[in-house]
Amino acid sequence: MFRTGRRVEGLYLQLVVAPAAARSGRIGYVIGRKVLARAVDRNRIRRKLREIERAMRPALAAFDVIVRVKRVRNRAEQDAAADEAQRLLSALLPPQNRA
Repeated sequence: MFRTGRRVEGLYLQLVVAPAAARSGRIGYVIGRKVLARAVDRNRIRRKLREIERAMRPALAAFDVIVRVKRVRNRAEQDAAADEAQRLLSALLPPQNRA
């Protein structure tokens, strides 16, 4: 995925997107310890990202996506990263499926 996927850059996140290899697409998360040292914070942002993905799931079924967190320092930036994820993921969708 990292070699062949198309990259979509944001301030806090990077998406690596490719057509789904299986019948329904998959989403993976990369949140390094250097970005968020505490596991509690990594799990919190992962939960927020999954919540956004669940709302958009039927429309994202055509893609395999990796969501990589580039930089987040505090809770306000975690919330901003979640908003950015919604914006970047909806940009992948055809205009009739955008939220």
